[in-house]
Amino acid sequence: MTVSFRCANSVPGKASEGTPDRTEPWALAGLDSMVSASPWRTFRWHRGQRHYSGSFWSATERDLVIYESRLELARLLFADFDRSVQRILAQPFLLRAEVAGALRKHVPDYLLLTSTGPLVVDVKPRQRAMNPDNVFVFGWTRQAVESRGWRYEVWSEPPHAELENVRFLAGYRRGWLFDEELLGQLHAANLDGATLAAACRSRPDRPAPQVRAAVLHLLWRQHFTVDLTRPLAGAHVLRMST
Repeated sequence: MTVSFRCANSVPGKASEGTPDRTEPWALAGLDSMVSASPWRTFRWHRGQRHYSGSFWSATERDLVIYESRLELARLLFADFDRSVQRILAQPFLLRAEVAGALRKHVPDYLLLTSTGPLVVDVKPRQRAMNPDNVFVFGWTRQAVESRGWRYEVWSEPPHAELENVRFLAGYRRGWLFDEELLGQLHAANLDGATLAAACRSRPDRPAPQVRAAVLHLLWRQHFTVDLTRPLAGAHVLRMST
């Protein structure tokens, strides 16, 4: 089994099966090669396409990360919100392997470098993930990934309320827009057990919209946590992160 990468200064081809800049044995390929590589393919636009591609500014990467569908964008949001995720790499490499007597190729959607080790992610709508061809690809990809002691997941539609909450909080992810003094005051305040509405009123010496935005930024950073399984509201109770 081999893995191919594109160098950071290469120009991606129009198709996903372009000529690689470097190919290595999968078992020996280092994370440094994967981190320094460019996405294997770039998103494409054409009339009548049935999915939405684009770029998302990631607070984790402090840079744009590409996605090829709205579902991939949703996975990006969750990765950016996850405090254990340290890097987010899109279209990280091309795997080649001989499986069932034939040469197989697959480009995973994301490689997440987390505090508990690498996580390779394929994103697929739940109904399509059960397609036998996709099940086959995911099966041999899982074996390859887990042979290195890494984790692998096939990610499908998340709970609606949780996605909407994370999407809303992502609007407050750009840390440089917030007053560090105010953030420090809110973080140091005894707000454990306070409602979201009460937290937003906790600094009457500051403009209310500024305080509200700062509280929501701290929720994005997970200095405070709340129950995200139901639509976010003023009655939500804040808990200090451990």
